[in-house]
Amino acid sequence: MFKQSTLMVGLTAAGLFSLAANAEHSHTTTQAITHAPIGVMGDHLHKKDEFMMSYRFMTMHMSGNLQGSHNISNDDIVTSIANPNAPPATVRVVPQDMSSSMHMLGFMYAPSDDVTLMAMLNYIDRDMSLTTYQGMMGTTVLGDFESASSGLADSKLAVLYRLFDSPNHKVHANLGWVIPTGSIEETGEVLTPMNMPMTLRLPYGMQTGTGSHQGEFGLTYNGYAGNYSWGVQGLLSTSLGENDEAYEPGNKTQLTGWTAYAFSDAVSASVRVKYSSSQEISGVDAKIVAPVTTANPNNYGADVLDLGLGINTVIANKHRIALEYSQPINYKVNGVQMDMDNMLTLGYQIAF
Repeated sequence: MFKQSTLMVGLTAAGLFSLAANAEHSHTTTQAITHAPIGVMGDHLHKKDEFMMSYRFMTMHMSGNLQGSHNISNDDIVTSIANPNAPPATVRVVPQDMSSSMHMLGFMYAPSDDVTLMAMLNYIDRDMSLTTYQGMMGTTVLGDFESASSGLADSKLAVLYRLFDSPNHKVHANLGWVIPTGSIEETGEVLTPMNMPMTLRLPYGMQTGTGSHQGEFGLTYNGYAGNYSWGVQGLLSTSLGENDEAYEPGNKTQLTGWTAYAFSDAVSASVRVKYSSSQEISGVDAKIVAPVTTANPNNYGADVLDLGLGINTVIANKHRIALEYSQPINYKVNGVQMDMDNMLTLGYQIAF
């Protein structure tokens, strides 16, 4: 997967550089360097009466399992990790690989120079492969099966409010409302330890939504000097209450910083570091009962440090095509969770 993602990054980057080279003849005046990496949301405001539409495609891959920050084997999981829905006493189903892709549609409109409104609609598609162990104990493998879910994910409305603006330094506030438009009732067929296929409600991480309204609060700073730009964004997401199944997502804090260098007005490259810290799920869905690590609310939340590399291009003064590839450089999870390998974000924006 890493080699495939690296190849995809290389091919896409080559295409972006080619587009940027052709764009030199369009006398681009909006510089690529004025944009944050494509993985940063709500990074800039617009001028009064300006619209922007965007599309992002994000793909993520996970494989293997961690306990805290250390690898843990399948056999160790099924013999030592307690099943909160006992019996059986220990977990008997272990996730192996997971691929997740998201399509994100964004809309921005500025009713004034100081305020920009933002809306985001998301569609998610998840696939996971799992291994079931036979019976109530032991390390005899029964078989493998696939689990999948897809559909509308949670949506977001936000307001960006200008706090400070100069040619070289800009600061704005981010105020958002996450709306639970995704499902928390997805089901799938699983292979039980007794070799009986059953249709059960899928674990929390395989649902397409959280079921809870959430508030998002933060600040974003952008700086510019010559061929360089840089920025910092801090965000806090917090649940506004339990969902209909008596649980809610944990709070999440994100802090990201980036710097970019302009090769020309039309193309720039960026480096970004992101730290995120999220808490475990609070409460329990009584219908999520499979003997798998992902069915335990305590096996959610993590402290993650990511490194990302990106490319921005601006064409004909209004089209932006951008790419960012990132992977964790430090990862510590709550309980036992899958290990994240990498994430790729490809996006297109048009302003008018």
